[in-house]
Amino acid sequence: MSLPADLVDELRRVARRGQADRALAALGRAVELLGRGDARGAAAEAARAKELAPRSAAVREVLGLALYSSGRYREALSEMQAYRRISGRSDQNHIIADCLRALGKPERAVPLAEEALTAPIPLEHKAEAAIVAAAALRDQGRFEEALSLLRRLPTREDVGTDWVLRVWYVTADILERAGRTEEAARVFRRILRHDQAAFDVAERLAQLG
Repeated sequence: MSLPADLVDELRRVARRGQADRALAALGRAVELLGRGDARGAAAEAARAKELAPRSAAVREVLGLALYSSGRYREALSEMQAYRRISGRSDQNHIIADCLRALGKPERAVPLAEEALTAPIPLEHKAEAAIVAAAALRDQGRFEEALSLLRRLPTREDVGTDWVLRVWYVTADILERAGRTEEAARVFRRILRHDQAAFDVAERLAQLG
């Protein structure tokens, strides 16, 4: 498949001598397979690209995403940390944070979310990092800290984009677990005003009475 020009330029700069075309072909196949939902195949192709261009941020990112989608969190963490180190970007902090959470290190997810919230990255990426960190805090019973983190995201009641609905859902879940059921119900109802079929909101709201 055709890859973005800036990605092609980056890979040609850092690939091993004479291996840029092979690396680009492998990366293109990896991206295509990942888009089709074949994470295992994508990981294999991205690993080939890594052998040919180990210092490519794009290659390490795609490999990390494929490994993450395969549930191979320890390997995904290593690749995503390499991507972050090479690129200097924080736009995949939510993936790194979720890997850490899956590996039993939830406390390390919070600093990554804090960094993402102040980084020049898309708002939905900030939201995903905050969601992962809030879930980690929730799992530790630190409900108010989790809610405070989510409140830092600029949401409006009349705007229900996908990431906003996810933020509200996690907020309602935390409120319910904290015993604040009336507040949780209000947030669940807000979600339903935007999307009647969102997640399992209707069922959870019914359970709250």
